[in-house]
Amino acid sequence: MHRSVYLTGATASGKTAVGVALAQHLDAEVIALDSMTLYRGMDIGTAKPTLDEREGVPHHLIDVLDPWQSASVADYRGWALQTAAEIEGRGKRILFVGGTALYLKALLRGLFEGPAADTALRQELEAEADRRGPEALHARLETLDPRSAARLHPNDRRRLVRALEVLALTGRRLSDLQTEHEQPAPDDVAVFALQRPRPEMHDRINRRVVAMFREGFVEEVRRLRESDPPISPVAAQGVGYLEVLEHLETGIPLERTISLIQARTRQFAKRQETWFRGLSEVKPWPVATSEPPGVTARALADRISSGN
Repeated sequence: MHRSVYLTGATASGKTAVGVALAQHLDAEVIALDSMTLYRGMDIGTAKPTLDEREGVPHHLIDVLDPWQSASVADYRGWALQTAAEIEGRGKRILFVGGTALYLKALLRGLFEGPAADTALRQELEAEADRRGPEALHARLETLDPRSAARLHPNDRRRLVRALEVLALTGRRLSDLQTEHEQPAPDDVAVFALQRPRPEMHDRINRRVVAMFREGFVEEVRRLRESDPPISPVAAQGVGYLEVLEHLETGIPLERTISLIQARTRQFAKRQETWFRGLSEVKPWPVATSEPPGVTARALADRISSGN
C-alpha cells in the first residue's frame, strides 16, 4: 500500500476529475476510496463517476455491493489489497481516489484485527458478566489494561469481553496492540488532499446538491426504498439519502430537504478536513479557484515524479 498514490480531499473538492487526469499522467488504474460508491444503484447521491467521466481509466471497487448489504473497514482493506496486487501484476500504478478517511487510515497504517475468538474463554467471560455484571469485567480491565478500560463504558459488555479475551490469548494488552497500528506510514508515501477556499467549497457543495435533484435523486431514493429487500439502515445513513427518505416518508417540502442536505454536506466536508489534518501522512494540495483539473493533475504528477 505504501507504493500506491492517494488523492483525497473533502466532498466536492474535485477529486474525480483530477483523479482521472492524474491516472492518465501516471499510467495508473483507480481504486475508489469511498464507502458509498461501493453500492450498486446509489449513483446520483454518491456522485459516482459515470463511464464518460472515467475517460477510459479503469476504476475498481465501485458497484460491488447491493444496497441492502454492508461491509466493514477490514472487508474494504482486503478487497483493496487484492485489487492492488492485480493492478501491479498488469504493470500499472495504483491510484486511490476518494474521501473516506477511515479507509485511508486502514490502508496507510494497517488494521488491528486481533486473534480469533476462543469460544470456551468467551463463554466463561460472558458467564461472569451474567453473574456479576459487566461492571465487574470493567473493574478487572482497569487493573490489567487501564487505557482500554478508560475508553470503554462499564456497560459495553461486548468490547469488555473482547479486551479481556485478547489479553488472555496473547498475554498483551489490547491498547498496546492497537497502538502498534497507529504508526504513520513513511514520509515518502504520496498522499495528497485537494484543498479549496471555504467559500468556494460551500458554493460547489450547494450547486452539486441542486444538480443531484435535477438528475433524479428523489427517484433514485424511491427505487431503493421500494426495492426488495430495501436499502439497509447503514446505506440509508449516507449524506442526502437520509433526508430524501424523510421527505418521502413525512412530506417535508423538497426545498427544505435540499437546504438540509446542503447544510449536512457542508458539515460532513468540515469533518473530513479535520480527519485529514489528523493524519500526518496527508499533504495538503491547494487548488486555485477555476483551475482546470488537468492543470492540477499535471502539477501533482510532477511532484510525484520528483519524489518530493
